[in-house]
Amino acid sequence: MGKAKILVVDDEKNILETVRYNLEKSGYRVCQAEDGEKAVEMCRKELPDLVILDWMLPKADGLEVCRILRSGAKTKHIPIIMLSVRAEETDKVVGLELGADDYLSKPFSPRELMARVKAVLRRGSVEEEPETFELGLLEADWARHIVRIKGDVVDLTAKEFDLLKSLIDAKGRVLTREVLLDKVWGYDRSAEIETRTVDLHISQLRKKLDAAGKYIVTVKNVGYRFELDE
Repeated sequence: MGKAKILVVDDEKNILETVRYNLEKSGYRVCQAEDGEKAVEMCRKELPDLVILDWMLPKADGLEVCRILRSGAKTKHIPIIMLSVRAEETDKVVGLELGADDYLSKPFSPRELMARVKAVLRRGSVEEEPETFELGLLEADWARHIVRIKGDVVDLTAKEFDLLKSLIDAKGRVLTREVLLDKVWGYDRSAEIETRTVDLHISQLRKKLDAAGKYIVTVKNVGYRFELDE
């Protein structure tokens, strides 16, 4: 992990220098960009293991950069930590919806940033999508659409199965109710659909998973994530 390559994107030189210093001190390789267009260009060229991305940038803001990276075949799997002075809950939700893996409000402590970097890298390594998943008592065979708890098959509906897979595929990242509606039900996020639908299905899914239901964690006022650590 210490040799991971990290792209830092910020137009404030003091932030760039501080983040770079702490990353290099921890053994990471660092490259940097000071605007959104350069950030996209460097991501495509360098394919970093992680991007630390400021929200407010010249030429293309962090949200646009995030959107572009998530739509590119080569860059869609690169983990992103978004930085912003905007600490409102709605801003955090927007960043997460567009594909950011984590969100850190400015000002932040170098120690907290390093902890976030380690956590995101630990769960964000790029691998070919596995056909099966195992964690504790839970086993899932994605190709055969089978989920087992303690070896016994769990009778999940198609939507419950897709909901579980979407949460696990997010690799610990929080998914908002709107994103889950889009992924599992195919609803346009602008449509006035009752997000309570997601809550009800999550509740049923937890019950069916029995003890393994604890892995589905509610993130207050945001959405849900799947806890990948026992």
